[in-house]
Amino acid sequence: MSLEQLSNSRPKESWAVFKSFVALILIGLCIWGGQWQYNRGVDRHERNAIVKERITQEAIALEEVTTPRSNPETYEWRMVRASGEFDESEQILLRNRYFEGKYGFQVLTLFRATTGEKFWVDRGWVQAGETALTKPKIVPLPSGEVEIVGRMRLDTSLPRGAFFAISSSGQEIVSKLNAQSQLDTESFYIDLMSGSLPQLTPAAPATLPELSDGPHMAYALQWIFFAGLVGYGRILIRRTR
Repeated sequence: MSLEQLSNSRPKESWAVFKSFVALILIGLCIWGGQWQYNRGVDRHERNAIVKERITQEAIALEEVTTPRSNPETYEWRMVRASGEFDESEQILLRNRYFEGKYGFQVLTLFRATTGEKFWVDRGWVQAGETALTKPKIVPLPSGEVEIVGRMRLDTSLPRGAFFAISSSGQEIVSKLNAQSQLDTESFYIDLMSGSLPQLTPAAPATLPELSDGPHMAYALQWIFFAGLVGYGRILIRRTR
């Protein structure tokens, strides 16, 4: 029997075109997934570089941020100095916050600057009380004008939803709506780091985000590897027929 006859006698692969089409779609999806992870890795690397640069820069006055020509986004993570008074009648507790494995709250207090701005200040973490109805121990704020220094954060990163709020009497914790819907505040808030008085320095200040590049590049290579597996598998199926 000739080679041509052997070739003609080999059974044809069923649904060959359809299988190849599906393989191409899967390869395309894997390549898209790899590109998506790569772009995420690049974006995260650029964000981390910006954060690392800005947290090492000297503190600037609040007036530099709030001028009409200023864009708060260009100052996020910068250290900012501001003078004014805290308004303890507007104070909320962000729930479900953990520090060193302990459950607690993040304390947000409204700050009224001497230049007229009002914004939220994250005063750091406090441990929860023994029961859900027990008021946590919060360091009392000084009365009168003070100076604070903290990291500027965009208001869009302020958690939304239902919070706990300390009532004006200070004796109970009540439910309160999103802080951003209650007052006409600036488009940023401040992570308090220190102040003109010792009690203004938080025992557990707000932490920086993780500044590693993460596993995105490894995931990108993984998706490319999957694309290669699909192509190789399609070739094997074709050859075994």
